[in-house]
Amino acid sequence: MIPARKLGELEVGAQGLGCMGMSAAYGVFDNETESVATIHRALELGVTLLDTANVYANGANEELVGRAIKNRRDEVVLATKFGIVWTDGEMGARGDAAYVKQCAEDSLRRLGVDHIDLYYQHRVDPNVPVEETWGALSELVDEGKVRYLGISEANADTIRKAHAVHPVSALQSEWSLWTRGIEGEILAACRELGIGVVPFSPLGRGFLTGSITTVDELPADDMRRGLPRFSDGNLEKNLAIVEALRTLAASKGVTAGQLALAWVQAQGPDVVPIPGTKRRKYLEENAAAATLELSTSDIEAIEAAAPAEAVAGERYPERYARAAGK
Repeated sequence: MIPARKLGELEVGAQGLGCMGMSAAYGVFDNETESVATIHRALELGVTLLDTANVYANGANEELVGRAIKNRRDEVVLATKFGIVWTDGEMGARGDAAYVKQCAEDSLRRLGVDHIDLYYQHRVDPNVPVEETWGALSELVDEGKVRYLGISEANADTIRKAHAVHPVSALQSEWSLWTRGIEGEILAACRELGIGVVPFSPLGRGFLTGSITTVDELPADDMRRGLPRFSDGNLEKNLAIVEALRTLAASKGVTAGQLALAWVQAQGPDVVPIPGTKRRKYLEENAAAATLELSTSDIEAIEAAAPAEAVAGERYPERYARAAGK
């Protein structure tokens, strides 16, 4: 069993499970039986935080998670999100009060539950004051439909404004050895306010495991084919980082992915990464990283092997970037 950590006042396993890839983004979604078995195995390992969103496969991912936890609701800390909208292939955001409440009702129905444990604003709507969005979210808490609130990919100022309306329990943002943008004022604001941090893509969308050496290996509909860090020129430079990690990991008897994930886990007791997988094999490998202890010299060696400035390419193409905060 992995140890527990806290996101604000919410206790969860020290590592969560990102469920998006079971239904969306990374191609080949043909084995619900294995996905459900992976969720059940996660609970056995103490990976209690399950993460989904209304936008993942247009709600199908929430439905899958709902089926998986149908008879195990009391074992789960269930997180979902609202706020991303797609228009003509471009990512946008919506946060008006009516939309917030409708999204919550729809997610509760798809998940088959009477409350959501952690409800995130997935992206901040630039056209709606965050105070309006969070006023609606606070009402959902008062009604018992949501227990705790989170925000995703927000800057420090927005986090403070939201927190002034209702306590923010968790910030979910991308954080890994190759995405370190939150480490300045955003992380400082979270720690000042007692907000936990939930890194998504802590393995660099799988790249830091060393399993991807060319986009030709990826399914035709895999979103990573369109991400700048996987493109020609950038991919080769980024593979050098992985090779350095692999060499360092071998000296410790672990995989490159485990070392990269342990680095994220080591960033503080308020950090709960949510690596995504749809296979029990990789879940168990990831969970093992939650108890991998790193010394100060280990962390220095990892950061030297994977320096932030060596990463080639932006996080997202322009059609995602405006709503993703780049």
